[in-house]
Amino acid sequence: MKNYSAISEFILLGLSIDPNIQAILFVLFFLIYLFTLMGNFLMLLVIRADSHLHMPMYFFLRQLSFLDLCHSSVTVPKMLENLLSESKTIFVESCLAQAFFVFATGGTEACLLAVMAYDRYVAISSPLLYGQVMSNQLCVGMVWGSWGLAFVDALINILLAVNLDYCEDQTLPHFSCELSSLFPLSCSDTSTNFTLLLCSSVLHFFGTFVMIVFSYVRIVSTILSISSTSGRSKAFSTCSSHLTTVILFYGSGFLSYLLPTSGSRLAMMLSLQYSVVTPMLNPLVYSLQNKEVKAAMGRMFRKYFHSLM
Repeated sequence: MKNYSAISEFILLGLSIDPNIQAILFVLFFLIYLFTLMGNFLMLLVIRADSHLHMPMYFFLRQLSFLDLCHSSVTVPKMLENLLSESKTIFVESCLAQAFFVFATGGTEACLLAVMAYDRYVAISSPLLYGQVMSNQLCVGMVWGSWGLAFVDALINILLAVNLDYCEDQTLPHFSCELSSLFPLSCSDTSTNFTLLLCSSVLHFFGTFVMIVFSYVRIVSTILSISSTSGRSKAFSTCSSHLTTVILFYGSGFLSYLLPTSGSRLAMMLSLQYSVVTPMLNPLVYSLQNKEVKAAMGRMFRKYFHSLM
């Protein structure tokens, strides 16, 4: 029998093995990560500082910004380190921990987007009862429920993956550790792991997607019942930012977990989209498409510059 316990680390191949391309990628992703930090921290600051944004919609947006910071910080720092390193190794325990947090934060974001879709439905269908229905207690409960459900789901998958044995092949054809990339390296029977991961992904991500679609069917039905064109336009504009975020997230993340060829170039690009690029784009989407956020940023910057004079 082989001593599988000797395998203590994996090698992350990353996006390229060419040193010149790696240097370019380092600069590119460092700038993306920097903009991600700046954009999401700015969103957190603006929502906290401006009393006009102290309502359920922006409470959820603040949670989304915090999630994007977490999700990006799970993968990007290690990817940047490997782009400058020759070894490109990661300990098995660290790899499993990274896979856990990638799954947990991604799952939380899926739940949160479903919650935000419901929030938009209530705001458009029952504007007079919005504050009463979306109470502070309900909003906090739904956020904690999103975190709890995703972390339990991730924990079940990781606990099953911890007991796997790994063969001599230590090479991960990826820039980060994800469960679907780890299973092919195992000498153990991973059929149960694959089945559990597929069921978790379908139920968690597809389930929340169905909830979002259902909310938007009701939203569209309500908007079409509005007689004035300006009223319909105003109602739809309140959803445009969230709808863009949903497309960015599900357009890549959902497909990545359902691809049968884990480790392929397409799977890596999709993973790169939802774990690196989308967290940078979300603050831009909400700051450019949302008039209230733009107005709040203007007030904050004017107040800051006035204090300097």
